[in-house]
Amino acid sequence: MAEGGGTKRLRTAGDGQDVVASAEDTELRLRRRIAELESENEMLRRRGQVEGSSHDVLPVGTLIVVDLSRVESSVVGHITSFLGTSRELLNLALTCKAFGLRQPASTLNWSLVEEEARQAVRSRATDGEIGCIPQYVRGTVTWLSILNRFEHLLQFDVLLGGFIEHRNGDKTAVCATAGDSYSTAVSSSYVMRSGAHYAEFLITGTPYIGIVRPLPGLDAGAYQEEFYFIGESSFPTDFLAQRSDDWGDGDVHACDYFCCDGQMSWTNWGDELNERVDWDGVEGCGSGDTVGMLLNLDEGTLTVYKNNRRLGVMKDGLSGPYCWYVSLVKHETFADTVSIKRGTLPN
Repeated sequence: MAEGGGTKRLRTAGDGQDVVASAEDTELRLRRRIAELESENEMLRRRGQVEGSSHDVLPVGTLIVVDLSRVESSVVGHITSFLGTSRELLNLALTCKAFGLRQPASTLNWSLVEEEARQAVRSRATDGEIGCIPQYVRGTVTWLSILNRFEHLLQFDVLLGGFIEHRNGDKTAVCATAGDSYSTAVSSSYVMRSGAHYAEFLITGTPYIGIVRPLPGLDAGAYQEEFYFIGESSFPTDFLAQRSDDWGDGDVHACDYFCCDGQMSWTNWGDELNERVDWDGVEGCGSGDTVGMLLNLDEGTLTVYKNNRRLGVMKDGLSGPYCWYVSLVKHETFADTVSIKRGTLPN
């Protein structure tokens, strides 16, 4: 009798044999189960090889197929409102044909992604920017491509002359590479046809900054020496060969601001050449300054700002389409550099 009034059972030899037998049975069952699993795995591997897969990774879990075409357009619209770029919308269109294909029920026969791209453009672009965005033409230009273009509007995509390059591969910035020879960079993909457009140029040195007619057929590779739009040594015949009907009757084909002293130049590439003339509000800029340019095609004016301070209207009588451009040169101790970006008009 043990303390506490209980009985303590003593293990016999027979009891030990029972424990050993039970452990052996458990191990045997485990081995059988492992063999069964290995057999199933081998069958899955062979099935995967027959179906063209050489991977040894076994499928995990259950594959659930969701019919995305049954998702309501309102839900898709809510989802896409969180997508910020044209690439993200493109990926959504590739996810399911119901998102990317035209919807017969739509009044304009657009896809859900196209409609979201259109709304994104309309919500982000100013009235002036809307005026320079390509017109939507079904089958050739899509709202998705327009959104992509809108996201990359301001950059120097055309370089003219052999003494200029993009700074560190960045197309929003250019720098001069040789001394005493001007070269020019144009933001040719951003054509301003109507409305108001404001851009900011962060400068080093004393570049020329201005507007020029769009010249899409000009062969940039043909000009490997000094190049500028305004001056007796420019290429007016080549420029006028690019004339189109939308230039209208306007005779200001290029106009720029010289950062050194603030003087203005303009030309019609014919009998009118005005270089380095004063205007009301003339004032120069220097390295580190930001030059703002406001082109208002409703009023036909080009207004200049210095570090968000309005200097005044530099040129009026403007009409027809224009692009932003800069002309640069490398000086003895430094090189002109300019970066461009869309800006918000100062108060």
